[in-house]
Amino acid sequence: MSLTFHLISLFPDAFSSYLNESILARAQKEKLLKFKFYNPRDFVKPTKTQKQKEKPYLRIDDKPYGGGPGMVIQALPIIKAVDNSIKNAKKSKNFKKILILNTSPSGTQFTNEIAKTYLKDISDIVIICGRYEGIDARVKKVFKNIKDVSIGPFVLTGGELPAMVMIDGISRHIKGVLGNIGSIEESRTSSSDVYTRPAVFNYKDKNYTVPTTLISGNHAKIDEFRAKKPGGTGDKNIKV
Repeated sequence: MSLTFHLISLFPDAFSSYLNESILARAQKEKLLKFKFYNPRDFVKPTKTQKQKEKPYLRIDDKPYGGGPGMVIQALPIIKAVDNSIKNAKKSKNFKKILILNTSPSGTQFTNEIAKTYLKDISDIVIICGRYEGIDARVKKVFKNIKDVSIGPFVLTGGELPAMVMIDGISRHIKGVLGNIGSIEESRTSSSDVYTRPAVFNYKDKNYTVPTTLISGNHAKIDEFRAKKPGGTGDKNIKV
């Protein structure tokens, strides 16, 4: 399968360094992933009083009704960007179904299990990267199927980082993205402690060795050892 992410962001350049490196870059070359960007400023016309017409001067935010600190992203620029992304998605011959996500600290906690459900019959995922105090709630009245998603119990400056986290978490479940599907940690016995060559190294006159179980060749004991380690998949606190 192939998956297209439609990213609605005021700062699309923030994605380039991550999406164009390593596994995600290879997945794009192999046409397993595609990324399309939509800047809400592209869907705003300058007012008569605006002397500058460049994007940085095109206003897409305003003060919240009811008072309070911060600014809120206006509804129409987001609505038009989402609408444009949906139209582009439907032009593809591979189009099946579209999913719309909004990054929000108050949203549903993103997990590996949720990531897998996002891939069921889905060909396109739209991610709205919020900024400031968030987006005007009326966006969700226009697109009633928007899902608010959070990557953790904390607040970030914008939705670009959460979007990249979700892209990574979702993409790794697509066959071929990781190369070897067995690389998915949650599908095998793993732990938070891992080792590689050499089996022994010396640092400041002290030897540091790999646990003998891991070099024993006994796979049953190796799985048992890994499951017992904190964070191992045999532990109650499964790594996600």
